[in-house]
Amino acid sequence: MKPSRVVVGLSGGVDSAVSAHLLKQQGHEVVGIFMKNWEDDDDSEFCSSRQDFLDAAAVADVIGIEIEHVNFAAEYRDRVFAEFLREYQAGRTPNPDVLCNAEIKFKAFLDHAMRLGAEKIATGHYARARFNAERGRHELLKGLDPSKDQSYFLHRLNQAQIATTLFPVGELHKTEVRRIAQEIGLPNAKKKDSTGICFIGERPFREFLNRYLAQAPGPIRDDRNRLLGEHVGLSFYTLGQRKGIGIGGIKEKGARRGGGEHEPWFVARKDLATNTLYIVQGHDHPWLLSHSLQADGAHWCAGEPPSRLAVSAKTRYRQADEACTLTLGSDPDRLQLHFDAPQWAVTPGQSAVLYDGEVCLGGGFIATVD
Repeated sequence: MKPSRVVVGLSGGVDSAVSAHLLKQQGHEVVGIFMKNWEDDDDSEFCSSRQDFLDAAAVADVIGIEIEHVNFAAEYRDRVFAEFLREYQAGRTPNPDVLCNAEIKFKAFLDHAMRLGAEKIATGHYARARFNAERGRHELLKGLDPSKDQSYFLHRLNQAQIATTLFPVGELHKTEVRRIAQEIGLPNAKKKDSTGICFIGERPFREFLNRYLAQAPGPIRDDRNRLLGEHVGLSFYTLGQRKGIGIGGIKEKGARRGGGEHEPWFVARKDLATNTLYIVQGHDHPWLLSHSLQADGAHWCAGEPPSRLAVSAKTRYRQADEACTLTLGSDPDRLQLHFDAPQWAVTPGQSAVLYDGEVCLGGGFIATVD
């Protein structure tokens, strides 16, 4: 690829830092941009972008590139965080990283980079992109490191976005990225990877949601409709959750305490109409297993649905691809998947992401499960 002006999103982490280094080594004109996406309690111990910016600036200094600090907090609050809260209030469990990529990193950031004269943008995601000349399509591929592949979070990218983006570390394993960072003396070579949702950081999740969502306590019942306790609000639980259910407290007369068996309890259903949380015992309880799902907001990286209907899919990140059959109806916004094997705790609000081998086809937001 001929040298280009490439704007790199520098997060302060090692992946984007090595991406910038590799691009400069390839002869590109590289400019770094640090995106500030969250301002509330930014100076707290849980969510501080200040240290991340200092790390990104130190990296830019070592590599020898310019860096710009850009504030996208207003766009993030309107396009990502507001939707995040709406989904939780509706009893679903959203993944804001998916929306952040679609609305901020590959829209607001991409637009800003183009205004700076960029020919390409680059990020530290573990994914790859290529042009398939036979199909005349740009394709989003899994990263080569299976333990770090982030194509799941990028499945809503379109042809123009894929064509404009470089993923330098997508060809590498994480161990190699760390090695390069140490070799060239990057100050964040050993920096711990960020985990969880960026605006929540390491703080307790329920504590954070309490600040934005009203609690509406209600009954906790089991699969035999026995009262086992009281929940603090359906928004604070997700399907498959095992810890923090809190089934102590008042129970109906005769209800067992903790269960006669010693199987753990899991959140299995949420009934918004009656404000009831249903829990079951045992990891493989039938209520936790689903053979099919319907997803809304269908998006296809190629700009159109795949012709191949025997595909594989993930219903959550860090899950192996599972064989399934894609069904498309008259509504282009909707897709259905039927899995060969039952899937555990398929959760409305999460993304169902489809693959054909290493190619990410797109996906949708899980609406209902059967």
